[in-house]
Amino acid sequence: MITLYHAPQSRSSRMIWLLEELGAPYVIVPVSIFRPMTGEGVPDAANPHPDKRVPAILHDGVLVAESQAIVLYLAETFPEAGLAPAIGAPDRGAYLTWLSWSVAEFEPALFAGMTGELAGSPQKRRNHEAVVRRLDTALVRGPYVMGQRFSGADILISSALGFGRAAFPPSEAFDAYLERCRTRPAAIRGAARDGASGAQAV
Repeated sequence: MITLYHAPQSRSSRMIWLLEELGAPYVIVPVSIFRPMTGEGVPDAANPHPDKRVPAILHDGVLVAESQAIVLYLAETFPEAGLAPAIGAPDRGAYLTWLSWSVAEFEPALFAGMTGELAGSPQKRRNHEAVVRRLDTALVRGPYVMGQRFSGADILISSALGFGRAAFPPSEAFDAYLERCRTRPAAIRGAARDGASGAQAV
């Protein structure tokens, strides 16, 4: 059984989607967190995350925190879900690159676009433009960032894009990508369970 420590409408929301894609049994344990964008909420002493944030999971006594680490861990622990190329597969490098890019490049560009930082920083504008080009180029080649194959990288990238769509210019490719990801059955089930109160076993 996988235990997800979850705060509704947060970074842990996409982990419910991930768990639904896996098809493995899990339980959701709600925790409170401090939300820096609004100044609301308080850290929960019952949350095992080292920084009292989300997401965090417990699986067979193993604690894993942070979205990228959880995607890596669960996709490899449940390979039958097909969310990651196997170690040694030719496209493994591309998959790891997209996972790292989502955190190192895409999310910083997204927040720079949301907070107005682009106007005062030529470097951040160049980075933002590079992020837009790279994602657009990938989506021209295929419906997902790795072409025809949906992967854990799409969960990270599309969920962040959905949160901060206004941070990027109009793009039919971006919007179609969001729609493809959001309408996956597992994504729909995950969204429905996101805000439910109380511990939930699935």
